[in-house]
Amino acid sequence: MSLLLEPPQGKPVFALAFEPTLADIDENGHVNNVVYLEWAQRLAIAHWRALAPADALATWAWIALRHEIDYRRALLPKETGYGRTWVSDTAEGPRFDRFIRIDSEDGAMCAQVRTTWVLIEQATGRPKRVPPWMVEMFA
Repeated sequence: MSLLLEPPQGKPVFALAFEPTLADIDENGHVNNVVYLEWAQRLAIAHWRALAPADALATWAWIALRHEIDYRRALLPKETGYGRTWVSDTAEGPRFDRFIRIDSEDGAMCAQVRTTWVLIEQATGRPKRVPPWMVEMFA
């Protein structure tokens, strides 16, 4: 990715704030790169749980297939990270792309992530095509 990710105009966005802990700070004095990926996962899961009905939460789960992440600015101790996420307008079979951007308090982009998630049926652990109602739920 080279362009800064921004949600399309009118696209619903889910947001969370992240407060780094001492364990999140690496030997370089800033939030470790792996922490951004953990935050991206937490953001994606919280978004799903905030929207999905209880029967869907009991039936379906998402597993990460691929993460592509760009780091732009170090987030320092005591700074808050502001994460935003949105999903693509279409699914490809069991795959759904998600976009995440984590900014600092001053609005500068710290990290951005494009992830591909696969929908699985919890009872079988097998991938299943993303149903249209799920695509609409995120839209």
